[in-house]
Amino acid sequence: MNIYRHTFVSECPADGDQIVYRLEIQSEVMIRVEHIRTATALIKRGYHEDIADQLHHRFGGRQHIVAVHQGVEVETVRVSA
Repeated sequence: MNIYRHTFVSECPADGDQIVYRLEIQSEVMIRVEHIRTATALIKRGYHEDIADQLHHRFGGRQHIVAVHQGVEVETVRVSA
């Protein structure tokens, strides 16, 4: 099992706040860190759950994303079947 952790920022489309996301990907296969950095850098704006879906579609594995928005901690988990 490989575990990758990365922090990135994206804008909330509802209010324009800059949200800091903590991403963790657990994968049986190697994922190039450059691919993780590029994929997250391309996410300029989006809702937390949509971002989670997009990254899970791209990388698969088990993904965990946490962010705080307007004082509410949002946590998503995506798992490949």
